[in-house]
Amino acid sequence: MSGSYSATTEGIEVSVEPFYLDDESKPEEREFIWAYMVEIHNGGTEPVQLKTRHWQITDAMGRQSEVRGDGVVGEQPVIDPGETYEYSSHCPLTTESGIMAGSYSMERPDGTQFDVTIPAFSLDLPDAIHSLN
Repeated sequence: MSGSYSATTEGIEVSVEPFYLDDESKPEEREFIWAYMVEIHNGGTEPVQLKTRHWQITDAMGRQSEVRGDGVVGEQPVIDPGETYEYSSHCPLTTESGIMAGSYSMERPDGTQFDVTIPAFSLDLPDAIHSLN
């Protein structure tokens, strides 16, 4: 993925590429919508099943919200060694920018579970001027 953020945990690589959805956003009503494409690649030696997700979302005002739930987009996929699972979703904000990060809980065939990092990624308007604080 070009322009993506990635992190690897125990051989599982998570890459995320965010996109601003201009057509669905209503800036005059403080409604900004981003889509993000996620690729989960199993570089390990055994299958894993994505059981749960946990997102931490921070808007430009520093307000935080959390999203927890089973699977992703209604699925709890099993990802075999060497395979990649892809999905897309979206995030609405009331500010012009924000940051998302989180984790997936994965389960091995023997029933043990481990957390996989979802890299922090920035939600910025396409013409935004970026500065590090």
